[in-house]
Amino acid sequence: MGPKFLADVLKGLPVETNPNLLVGFNTADDAGIFKINDKLALVQTVDFFPPIVDDPYIFGQIAAANALSDIYAMGGRPLTALNIVGFPPGMPPYILTEILKGGADKIHEAGAALVGGHSIKDKELKYGISVTGIIDIDKIVTNSNAQIGDKLYLTKPLGTGIITTAIKKNAADIESAEYVMNLMTQLNKTACELMLKHNVHSATDVTGFGILGHAYEMASASGVSIKLDFGKLPLIPKALEYAEAGNLTGGANANIDYLKDKVQILSDLKKAELDILYDAQTSGGLLIALPPESAEKFMAEAKSLGLTVSEIGEVVKKSEFGIVVG
Repeated sequence: MGPKFLADVLKGLPVETNPNLLVGFNTADDAGIFKINDKLALVQTVDFFPPIVDDPYIFGQIAAANALSDIYAMGGRPLTALNIVGFPPGMPPYILTEILKGGADKIHEAGAALVGGHSIKDKELKYGISVTGIIDIDKIVTNSNAQIGDKLYLTKPLGTGIITTAIKKNAADIESAEYVMNLMTQLNKTACELMLKHNVHSATDVTGFGILGHAYEMASASGVSIKLDFGKLPLIPKALEYAEAGNLTGGANANIDYLKDKVQILSDLKKAELDILYDAQTSGGLLIALPPESAEKFMAEAKSLGLTVSEIGEVVKKSEFGIVVG
């Protein structure tokens, strides 16, 4: 569902007032956080969706990595996971077996335990997981603490929605398909550990609302504006080429509708470049706001760990537009 539709739905719900709920749905953050004691809290999330690739095992991995990413965006550590399945009657059972194997392998890679799940019959195949993690209360990372002067970093390139749409149309070459599948199965675990080590102020993961949508949520929650440099945005190889060929997601159109009065584009960008900005991502990277003094060591350590990180912009004083793209 698009961000505008969800905003309309959620504004009609009462605000949760439980004093132990430190982060709830009211803040548009990546996961909920519930206080256990003065030192620890639970961090919880859920995510599921239909297949975006043909290989059931890889689909299971992608869906699990996508859900786990919410825990990492908050600075948490996954503990347990529950499978969520919608499966069409008549579809061969081995397909679901492979999906669940893929999910389980990714859950175990994250250091979490798979404790069960729930399944229903459905006209369309769907899979995902609900994840519970743990977090130190003094290390909670939200999308609402970006500070003026912070540098912004992105830990995965953009264009997954465009490439996976091309895959569905049988229009993607083997190299592009393999690249994007490998990218989407990568956990954000190392990026999480690295940002915590280098005094992160704020973070979110880039998924269905695209880079602009999630950056706007951070800017709005933090009471600032965010300036992005399009020329510094990391792009998946051939993403622009596939965008020019019309491989666009429905989610991108929803993002455009929601952000039309919230984003200022200063550069003379081509349509395909704009499509990248609004592209709905799956299992994308972390968008991280760090103080300038942490930048050099953060980037150096990321390189030493083999983590691809790009500096893409900065946090600036709040203006008429939440996001400015130069």
